[in-house]
Amino acid sequence: MSSRSLHRPDVSWPTLAAFGLAGLVAWWLTGAGLLAVAVAVAAGWLILKVGFAVLSGLATPLPPPPPAGELRRVRLVYRCGLCGTEVRMTSANDEVPEPPRHCMEDMDLVTSGDL
Repeated sequence: MSSRSLHRPDVSWPTLAAFGLAGLVAWWLTGAGLLAVAVAVAAGWLILKVGFAVLSGLATPLPPPPPAGELRRVRLVYRCGLCGTEVRMTSANDEVPEPPRHCMEDMDLVTSGDL
């Protein structure tokens, strides 16, 4: 990773204190039970944490491409023996890569050759 790595946002102590204060105000205004208010505050905190995790996962950039020379140019065509779907592989990291899977089965090699 680079020196400019993204930092996952975290719920800070002031935010937790604000949730606690909101819980106390809600308890005082509504007259709800203390357990119900505590569950509501915990649910709000959990929703906030999950929301931050989802948004940071969407904002994370794709990893950089591998350095040149690690992938070898190939021209392999595979066919699924069950449904007939064909896939062409144009680069691989190995001389003879493992066949891809489709319909929960390994695909059959139809043609091979270097580019």
